[in-house]
Amino acid sequence: MAAHAYCNILTASRENSQASQLLAKESSYFHINTYVEMFKRKLTALDYHNPGGFDCTDETQYRNCIVWLEDQKIRHYKIEERGNLRNIPSSDWPKAFHQYLQDLNCPFGGEQQPEAVDWLLGLAVRYEYGDNVDKYKNCKPLAAPTNSDKAVDPLLNLDGDSPDFKAGVTALANILKIQRHDDYLVMLKAIRILIQERLSPEAITKASNNREGIPVALDKHVLGFDTGDAVLNEAAQILRLLHIEELRELQTKINEAIVAVQAIIADPKTDHRLGKVGR
Repeated sequence: MAAHAYCNILTASRENSQASQLLAKESSYFHINTYVEMFKRKLTALDYHNPGGFDCTDETQYRNCIVWLEDQKIRHYKIEERGNLRNIPSSDWPKAFHQYLQDLNCPFGGEQQPEAVDWLLGLAVRYEYGDNVDKYKNCKPLAAPTNSDKAVDPLLNLDGDSPDFKAGVTALANILKIQRHDDYLVMLKAIRILIQERLSPEAITKASNNREGIPVALDKHVLGFDTGDAVLNEAAQILRLLHIEELRELQTKINEAIVAVQAIIADPKTDHRLGKVGR
C-alpha cells in the first residue's frame, strides 16, 4: 500500500511539474511574440532593412538595431559621442547602453531588453513623423481587412472576464492537473499544449503501442543500503527502478543515433574514373 501511494505521489508531482513548465513556456512565448509583432510594425515604418527577421533575444542583432536607431533616427548624441555605443563587441557596451537610456530619460533599464527597444522604437517613430510631417499627414489609412481576408482566431471571441469562461478553464485545469495561473488565457493555452502533446490522436496511438507494465516484487530487489524506515526503503527501491528504466530508454536512443550515423558514413560512393572507392 505504501509503495502504491508513493507511486501516485510521484506521478502527481511529475504531472504538476510538467504543467508548470508548460505554463512558463506558454507565458514566455506569448510575452515575446507580442513584442515581435510590435517590433515588426515599427521597424517597417522606420524602413529598417529586415523588420520581420529582427530578434531581440539575439544580442548582436539587438545591439546593431540600437546603434542603427541612434545613427539614423534618434540622433541624440553627436557623431563623435557615439563611439562607446558603436563598439558592439565591447564588454562595456551594456554600461554605454545604460547611460544612453538614462540620457534619453527612458523609464526602462538595459536589462529590460524588449521593453527598452520598444520604447526606443516608439521614440524613433515620433522623431521620424516630426521630421516628415508633410509626407505623412496626407497618407490615406489602410483599408480594414474583410472577414474573408483574416484568419479566424477562436480566442478572439472569448470573454476572458466571463465567470463561465473562468469556471470552464478552471474545471479543465483541475481535470488535467494543470497548475492554476492568474491569467486564464495563459492557463487555456497551457491546456491546449497539453492536449496537443498528450491527447492528440498521434500521442494516443503512441501510448497504446507501449507495453503494459509488469508487476515488480520489491522484496526481490536489493536496495544496497538501509534508511531505517521500511516505507522509505520501498520508496528508494521504486526511485531506483524508475531511474534504471530511464537509463534504458536513453541507451536505446543512443543506439538508434549510432545506427543512423553509421548508415550515412558507411555508404561510400565509387568513382569509376579514379578506379577507387571513396568520396
